Amino acid sequence: MSVEILDGRTVRSFVEDEGAFNSCVDARFAALDADRDGRLSYAEMARELAALRVREAHFGADAPAPAAELAQLYGALFARFDRDGDGAVGPDEFRAEMREVMLAVASGLGALPVQMVVEDGGLLRRAVDRELAPTTAA
Repeated sequence: MSVEILDGRTVRSFVEDEGAFNSCVDARFAALDADRDGRLSYAEMARELAALRVREAHFGADAPAPAAELAQLYGALFARFDRDGDGAVGPDEFRAEMREVMLAVASGLGALPVQMVVEDGGLLRRAVDRELAPTTAA
């Protein structure tokens, strides 16, 4: 983890660079696809949500949640990704939802730079790295 300065433009620019964004998202999809069947099951996504401590980190909860509450939260998040409702998340669904999530982050950050902790290897880290990379002159 590191502390970086970024704004909505940093994130939006990364998302709009389709090649860079899709490459990162596709690599994350592949890492989550434990059985390598090209689809993410609820169990595969729930493991990631549990590891990310979604409830604790994003909803400000300090105490462990009851299993039923976590199942409801993870189920709702899984349904956002499973756009066609077939019980699994394909690469296109994953990419589309991650695009929406990142654009929502960009909107929330707005135009003023903020200092925030970003996870190594995460999409925000990649957005910052992309912005800081020297551009090559043609």
